Amino acid sequence: MKVFHKIVELQNKLFDDRKQGKSIGLVPTMGALHEGHASLVRKSVNDNDITVVSIFVNPTQFNDPKDLSSYPRDLDADCKLLESVGADYVLAPTVEEMYPTPDTRHFEFPPVTTVMEGAHRPGHFNGVCQVVSRLFYIVRPDRAYFGEKDWQQIAVVKAMVKYLGLNVDIVECPIVRDSDGLARSSRNALLSPGERKIAPSIFKALKESVEYAKTHSVKETHDHVTEQINATDGLDVEYFAIVDGNTLQDVNSWDDSRYVVGCITVYCGDRPVRLIDHIKYKD
Repeated sequence: MKVFHKIVELQNKLFDDRKQGKSIGLVPTMGALHEGHASLVRKSVNDNDITVVSIFVNPTQFNDPKDLSSYPRDLDADCKLLESVGADYVLAPTVEEMYPTPDTRHFEFPPVTTVMEGAHRPGHFNGVCQVVSRLFYIVRPDRAYFGEKDWQQIAVVKAMVKYLGLNVDIVECPIVRDSDGLARSSRNALLSPGERKIAPSIFKALKESVEYAKTHSVKETHDHVTEQINATDGLDVEYFAIVDGNTLQDVNSWDDSRYVVGCITVYCGDRPVRLIDHIKYKD
């Protein structure tokens, strides 16, 4: 496995690989890698001749400077994990290398960029589109791999790919969970032992609500999940949205869509740590 800090050096290597007819997969990450990321890399290694993993904590998608500064970083540990699962190249650029000049492009794809995370984190998805589009131009992958934990992000990236006319397949990969149900996330490393103990209550409430939803309305299900999680000391629901899985628009009735997903963001602990998750009610 080779680690690149300079974009042009990676591009030169990929140019040679592409001339040999090799297919290229890309796994964009912000580092602090875990088994969820490893599953994406394994999928890419299985699907492609070459797998590139980017490690870059992108400042343009953080609207909270404290969130940016506290985001966990450990390049050496990340590279050990990536080598163990068969990644070929790692791109780990500095901010100056990724953005030699300020990125002033503005991406907006309503409604998918304006609801849920888009409403609560202004500018977040614009930053996501800036960095992901730049990575797509740098790597020119045949396929790019994203985890379903960031449900809304996948919808946004798909909208961006369509808008820019990029020739890349977006591959969605299932959430990887710990044995107690907590979705694997880089932010989990920020949880104290006490916070880690209560965090699984989020998925527990979501999972139990699937059965509850069979005999209750959308609103009743929404309120039930929210109340159940908020009843756990140390957890505070920022939002819980039950939406059409494609448009991300709220549904008022289970009959409004054949594809219904519940998306939730919860603050955990006193600092607090912001955790996201989702559950499928109809798919």
